[in-house]
Amino acid sequence: MQTKIEPGKVWLDTKGQRIQAHGGSVFYENGYYYWYGEDKTYTRKKGKLWTWGVRCYRSADLMNWEDLGHIIEAEPRDKKSLFHPNRRLDRPHIIKNEATGQYVLWLKYCDKSHFAVLTAESLLGPYTLVEPFLQPYGRKAGDFDLAADLTTGQGYLYVELDHEEVVVCKLNSGYTNVSEEYAVIYSGLHPPFAREGVTHFAHGGRHYLLTSGMSGYVPNPSEIAVSDSFMGPFTVLGDPHVGDTSAASFNSQASCAFHLAGTEHIILAADRWVPDYVMTKERYDSFVRAIGSRYDKSLKASFADMKTMMTSPMIGSADTSRANYVWLPVEWHEGKPAIRWRDEWKPDELI
Repeated sequence: MQTKIEPGKVWLDTKGQRIQAHGGSVFYENGYYYWYGEDKTYTRKKGKLWTWGVRCYRSADLMNWEDLGHIIEAEPRDKKSLFHPNRRLDRPHIIKNEATGQYVLWLKYCDKSHFAVLTAESLLGPYTLVEPFLQPYGRKAGDFDLAADLTTGQGYLYVELDHEEVVVCKLNSGYTNVSEEYAVIYSGLHPPFAREGVTHFAHGGRHYLLTSGMSGYVPNPSEIAVSDSFMGPFTVLGDPHVGDTSAASFNSQASCAFHLAGTEHIILAADRWVPDYVMTKERYDSFVRAIGSRYDKSLKASFADMKTMMTSPMIGSADTSRANYVWLPVEWHEGKPAIRWRDEWKPDELI
């Protein structure tokens, strides 16, 4: 039995196995939290196995998680399948359409920069594929989040496009595709300053969008923006990670934010993709020069900078089967969100 949450440490399920729900989200329903995400059990360095389906867990207290198995099964024998382990399935997000009663699952694919969209009559499935290849507005799709206005029923997609922009767009009535209406939040950015790790949450009638920079699995500083509406405009508030000497969001990247049930408290869930690689301000500065110099000629990368980048656990060389989680509550200081490090904490401490 787990009696506390310990950010950054190995988190085991009720069977004593490492929890595999990376880049995922948390859904609350009928007294239980459901945590689902990428199963990285078989992911290895330079291997062809990326994600072994989408795994789901259930908990009543946010500390002890029961493995419910896969809501999306891997299909290793069918190389043409969307669910073959080398298809680079990423960051599953489920949103419930209250008008239809359906659960809508969006999956991001890194290999061809697109989404697949599925629907089900229950949270745990079975899910039916309705959109196998979706690129919003014909553009390459990256990290994203989904949200819905519970008053009007309108759904929204927050998404990074072409490694240059982050936009928010209204969904169609079924939440299975985008509508023509969208607004730009970030524009004209290039790695490592382009935004990903897109995470939306609402608090006190305002909307917040947390994003990371773009440096693969190596963590970097986050940034949060605020708006009075789902569609913006958004105003950047800066990095909410207080006292973060790592210059790397406490060595993690956000995957979702969710409410502690029955309260206004927000919990930020993040992945520590490469726990053995400790980011520092000096390493981050090297990454800025090494990656940024490709787009900005005023940035000069030294041989040491390039070596720092090339010897880091990037997308094709990271063993994410050992990734851990960093869950921290969002605090509020003078009306602005703040995330402070805690070695351990309990959800009931927030109430």
